Amino acid sequence: MKQSAEKNFLGLLSTPENLEVGQSGLLSWFAENGRKDIPWKLKDDGNSPKNGELLLPYGIWIAEVMLQQTQFNVALPYWKKWMEVFPTLLDLGKASESKVLLLWQGLGYYSRARRILQAAEQLLDLIGDGDPLDPVAWPNDLETWISLPGVGRSTGASIISSAFDLPAALLDGNVKRVLGRIFAISQPAANSLPELWAISEKLLDRQNPRHFNQALMDLGSLVCKPRNPNCCNCPWKSFCIVYSSDQVKDFPVKPVGKTLPFAVIGVGIVFNPSGEVLIDQRIKNASLGGLWEFPGGKQEPKEAIEVTIARELTEELGIEVQVGERLISFEHSYSHKKLCFVVHLCKWLSGEPQPLESQQIRWVKPNELVDYPFPAANAKMISALNQYLQKEKCT
Repeated sequence: MKQSAEKNFLGLLSTPENLEVGQSGLLSWFAENGRKDIPWKLKDDGNSPKNGELLLPYGIWIAEVMLQQTQFNVALPYWKKWMEVFPTLLDLGKASESKVLLLWQGLGYYSRARRILQAAEQLLDLIGDGDPLDPVAWPNDLETWISLPGVGRSTGASIISSAFDLPAALLDGNVKRVLGRIFAISQPAANSLPELWAISEKLLDRQNPRHFNQALMDLGSLVCKPRNPNCCNCPWKSFCIVYSSDQVKDFPVKPVGKTLPFAVIGVGIVFNPSGEVLIDQRIKNASLGGLWEFPGGKQEPKEAIEVTIARELTEELGIEVQVGERLISFEHSYSHKKLCFVVHLCKWLSGEPQPLESQQIRWVKPNELVDYPFPAANAKMISALNQYLQKEKCT
């Protein structure tokens, strides 16, 4: 189904009358079925804002960045905890990177947290002598928001439409899926962004941008789902090209899958005579920068994993260790690679640990590990370590 962008402007966009019917139909559906309890889109009294009424952008901004790579139900408890710890922009501006990363632990894509800190500094400068608790003091134009670290066009549009009820088209994952089906886009979303943005701009109800954008996202989240979409209850089914041609299962068009590179990582949990374990902090500008981890590295071809661990600890920390029993092994997938972690308990023999390939190193008691932000994979290691120590304590 090869169609140009112009030919894809069918149904909803074929006439002004159809567009008006589509917009009002979606808003009516939203009024009955949409999500009205999203906490960052409510006023302080818990009520929904009226048309044109302002909301404080702070909580909306934090939520939108969290949602860039995370599902709503996963992000929600993190957002609630964040707002307890950093209830205002001023509180965030005083926060250390370590505290922010610790609060972000488990959400993944940690560069988002560091960019939030960078953006907070810029926002405080932009607000200047204004009141950060007053929405009027915050920037309300898309260009300023896009200039902030970690805020792209869709995130910025969602912020200003939600906070200020200003017309700004967005294109998150849910919206891409809806448009890919309604207009039968013949290419994966990544290859058809100009077309999708043009459609989103034309569809936007500029009289009701806040509710329309939320309705469009809810349509993707609640009805036009990735699998088993509920087409019968879709307010736009009469306009949907793939529904009318019984091709819903074929859209949106998915990119050709790629095989992720695979590697085995040997990890050493090193104990000193005092029962402390050795951790190091990843270099700031590296992947997962600023997070802490147990030292280790990639297994070389035909290399025993015990040799890998001993070699990596010498290369990374300048120490000699005795590699002991295996604690745990498991696979962990990232967006760009798949790893198998093989973790062994180790005894420190000699050499003063040095941060040869990290920011810093520390000996810490096992019960202090909770005070340090670790990547998600390390949480399994810490859990296995705690179980091991508890078992040792009982024998």
